[in-house]
Amino acid sequence: MNNMLDAAKRYLEQANQQIPLHKMTPMEVREMRSKAPKIKLEKSVPLSKVQDKYILVRDGEQIPIRIYTPQGNGPFPIILYFHGGGWVLNDIETCHASCQLIASLSDAIVISVGYRLAPQHKFPTPLYDAYDAFLWTVKNSSIINGKQDQITVMGDSAGGNLATVVALLNKELNGPTIAAQVLLYPVTDLSFSTDSYEEFSVGFGLEKKDMQWFAHYYLNNMKEQVHPLAAPLQAEDLSNLPNACIIVAENDVLRDEGIAYAKRLQQFGNIVELHTAKGLIHSYFTKNEYFGREIEDTVYMIRDFLKHQL
Repeated sequence: MNNMLDAAKRYLEQANQQIPLHKMTPMEVREMRSKAPKIKLEKSVPLSKVQDKYILVRDGEQIPIRIYTPQGNGPFPIILYFHGGGWVLNDIETCHASCQLIASLSDAIVISVGYRLAPQHKFPTPLYDAYDAFLWTVKNSSIINGKQDQITVMGDSAGGNLATVVALLNKELNGPTIAAQVLLYPVTDLSFSTDSYEEFSVGFGLEKKDMQWFAHYYLNNMKEQVHPLAAPLQAEDLSNLPNACIIVAENDVLRDEGIAYAKRLQQFGNIVELHTAKGLIHSYFTKNEYFGREIEDTVYMIRDFLKHQL
């Protein structure tokens, strides 16, 4: 078997007994996940407060955000977090436990964004929701006791995709400063053709057919598979982007495209810190009941990166 931590093996034993995502509809998966028990951390995390809000986005609708404020006087750096789920699944509850840890261990305000989901809201709506949340954060940074010039965009999987395409869109629009980007096993390409896609296509949590299923529901047509704001690895110009920390999981279909994106960012002169989470699988960062120690290790890695950047 591939290099695999015991915790990953235990997780996959359970995950591989379930019906694969691509054999269900989005509504069926959402219904199934809504009945799953919510993850609670074994130890309480010291925070000043956790606040739920709704913010207005460009089409007049409102989306939820959750603000995690660390203990202390501030003002604090801000991390804008986008959850994973293939742009189709999950919400701010999915990453709640991990966002608590990020805020507490990194001494930063974390804003978790409940962007709208496909297929009801296809590309580019989730991207625009994510970007509007960034603009809201810039505008309200002092109100939440944050530092406007120290905003990091961060996400896992499809959320990592949104984080980096927010940075790309922001460059196009000559928008406010983004201090850094943190991408956890991000989706950067939609060709599904890398070696890691073949090696881990079945039985490792996120399957190749699952990613094709996500893309089917997210995109309006197949031409968008190469749109740089959906597949940033296809962007012609990746220069002058925020310094990046990219963490890929060793046993993950998305591993190779995360590494390829890191290399392309470097080729365009960006500072990139690339890490491979050894023995781990896709989505480990929000599976707190299995990967508590590994998640903490990842947060400390991110904290150290941000200390140097900010």
